[in-house]
Amino acid sequence: MDNTSYFICWILCILPLIHSLTPQSPIQCNQTICTLQNSYGTWNDRKPCYALNVTYPTTEQQLRLAVAHVVQNNLKAKIVTKFSHTIPSLSCPKQNTNINHAFFISTEKYNSGIEIDADNLAVTVDSGVRLRELIDEVEKNGFSLVSVPYWEGVTIGGAVSSGAHGSSWWGKGGGFYEQVLEISVVVPGSKSEGYAKVLRLDEHSPLFSATKVSLGVLGAISKVKLSIEHRFKRSITFNFTDDTDIENVYIDHAKKYEFADITWYPSRHTAVYRYDFRVPLNASGDGVFDFIGFQANSILIPESVRGAEKLLEKTGNSKGKCLTASTTLAFKKLTANGLKNNGQIFTGYPVIGYQGKMQTSGSCLYSSRIDTSCAWDPRIKGLFFYESTAIFPASKFGDFIKDVKKLRDINPQNFCGIDNYNGILIRYIKASEAYLGPSEDSIVIDFNYYRANDPFTPRLNQDVWEELEQMAFFKYGAKPHWAKNRNLAFLNVQQKYPKFNAFIDAKKQMDPQNVFSGDWSDEILYGKELVKFDGCALEGMCICSEDRHCSPQKGYLCTHGLVYKEARVCRLLSTSVSTDSLQ
Repeated sequence: MDNTSYFICWILCILPLIHSLTPQSPIQCNQTICTLQNSYGTWNDRKPCYALNVTYPTTEQQLRLAVAHVVQNNLKAKIVTKFSHTIPSLSCPKQNTNINHAFFISTEKYNSGIEIDADNLAVTVDSGVRLRELIDEVEKNGFSLVSVPYWEGVTIGGAVSSGAHGSSWWGKGGGFYEQVLEISVVVPGSKSEGYAKVLRLDEHSPLFSATKVSLGVLGAISKVKLSIEHRFKRSITFNFTDDTDIENVYIDHAKKYEFADITWYPSRHTAVYRYDFRVPLNASGDGVFDFIGFQANSILIPESVRGAEKLLEKTGNSKGKCLTASTTLAFKKLTANGLKNNGQIFTGYPVIGYQGKMQTSGSCLYSSRIDTSCAWDPRIKGLFFYESTAIFPASKFGDFIKDVKKLRDINPQNFCGIDNYNGILIRYIKASEAYLGPSEDSIVIDFNYYRANDPFTPRLNQDVWEELEQMAFFKYGAKPHWAKNRNLAFLNVQQKYPKFNAFIDAKKQMDPQNVFSGDWSDEILYGKELVKFDGCALEGMCICSEDRHCSPQKGYLCTHGLVYKEARVCRLLSTSVSTDSLQ
């Protein structure tokens, strides 16, 4: 093993020993304005997001009064959560008007209500309650939430409105929004109604299917009633094996295991199958799934990893990225990707534990140490990446996998850039009645990849990730996850949902004055064409049609895809360009 390998091993092996700095508030105010950031510190378009002020209601009545104030004074508003973990600027109000006309309404302090109805297996919760707080309270009382997101740094209102999910085709499926039994939403009202009113919606209400995945544009979610089950345990085993049969076994895998998923590392020709199912409560084990990517990091570690990654990008060193991918995968196999028997260390499979500790994780969110943080915390010079998430009809996914393998086999080294993150995570969600949910049983993929500090700096193997994106969203018609993705993923999204017009009709009914609209949400909902400019394709703000949309001065020109010929991608075609210009 060379020095680089030893350094990477040292970094990875001390990760579980460190605790993390609490993330900062996404809203920062001075005497003039309030600025909103997401948890990564940068929106897709890198533009700032402003409002005149912010209010922090603590009760439903205060939330109603906040909305009433906005409506009465002809203002705009956006609901903001404690974490603001969306990648697109869903929470940003209109910015093309005077900032004095926009308000943030934060649910950070509207987080005290958790009422369990044991007889009816339900829990009603304030929208600002954090997911981990709800899970712990429910488990303490002898119950479990079934399908919740993998990442626990979300609030209940945020998770529901953005379409967050776990992974399952069993029961109600992996979508968190499918656990919703009732939802209360504060919407604009007439003068006689006090300028705001509370709608209490259930499955018998015509507007219920619109509010299950609402994107925050219908009103302010106040309370959510969720289904729960009696507490149960799960058994998890990760099978690290070759990737030969993914396209043939992905459906059977989901049918066999209630909480199945697959993590695919294309450059390593490796698939990790999650064998995950319920076991009796008296089964021995008190395990924890503390996913490695969500564990705490000494600030030195993500800064060092980022520095190494920037160097590999600058020098065009795909082999170096493949080395980190191999070492990372080996460490994940050694540590079971964060599974811990009896909550301490991994000693062997299967790992058995209570649902509340085995489904969702995010230990980097909790610590008092100031020298540590989540790896992507914008206050440090740590990880900075894109996350693309595509939702496929299950019947089309096998052909997509075959195409990705063809693209990979041209040069497997080109795929190391995602494999030194988390590869391609494959999950399952069922067909939904939600207007903005999947209309058929679906497969969801997530993959992360390097983002440059400078928006006009191309990435190593830029064309590969662009072709993968366009193949997913255009050739196979995949839907984008509403809280993730670069802007191009949302092109023509209106045509991908059979009940999209019904959602727009619900929006007109619930918010006729467009109080909760924003620039980005309007662009997506009403199909505004992406404006093209020099370099716009580098960050997914457009699909290139001319070389100037790429970076011709650095050798990246607009050309066709290698497997999906209809794709238009930015590829390094001029080798005479100095790599010193790639910062």
